[in-house]
Amino acid sequence: MGKDVEVGGHEYGAKDYQDPPPADLFDAEELTKWSFYRAIIAKFIATLLFLYITVLTVIGYKSQTDPNHSTDQCGGVGILGIAWAFGGMIFVLVYCTAGISGGHINPAVTFGLFLARKVTLPRAVLYIVAQCLGAICGCGLVKAFQKSYYNNYGGGANELADGYSKGTGLGAEIIGTFVLVYTVFSATNPKRNARDSHVPVLAPLPIGFAVFMVHLATIPITGTGINPARSFGAAVIYR
Repeated sequence: MGKDVEVGGHEYGAKDYQDPPPADLFDAEELTKWSFYRAIIAKFIATLLFLYITVLTVIGYKSQTDPNHSTDQCGGVGILGIAWAFGGMIFVLVYCTAGISGGHINPAVTFGLFLARKVTLPRAVLYIVAQCLGAICGCGLVKAFQKSYYNNYGGGANELADGYSKGTGLGAEIIGTFVLVYTVFSATNPKRNARDSHVPVLAPLPIGFAVFMVHLATIPITGTGINPARSFGAAVIYR
């Protein structure tokens, strides 16, 4: 393999960083470790908290701008506030759980990392199950605490806005999910971690901002999913 050349003429040998070896498809040994189950629990709790805070924000905004209860259509946090809630919670939760479980909080991210051979098949499957169960429980807590608001304002479930086709909504979700997964891979690239020591510390920041920016762009179209667990949990409890 040839040398990598950085801007400014500095050369780095091929061994200035090391990619971790590809994960095995199945690793029986990890099933015996407490760290494996601790990571699954972390996934469940993180997704529960994510859905609890964000769905409450969505429902709160809709109730504050309901013309039957308020004449101030500029009240509430607005789309910008909702986007901040989603992006901010991802930043916080990735920062808190990255060292325990990788901080995925999204089945799309977990699936992408599985395809890249970063996690084993059992870990990927159980992560996704924990994320979906956490999302269901998070939305269930919102409904338990604010049942009337939850039912009146759609339960924070994703829905296609008027004037957009299903193809447009699907395209918006595909592109938005790609932006998020691409950002995760870029922010956690081991090559970058080796050369820019500050990157591992700041990794949750670009991931949170990616979620924030995608929500700004796609809330008016689909309400923004880009997270199968978020869409699944809200739909299960509301329906």
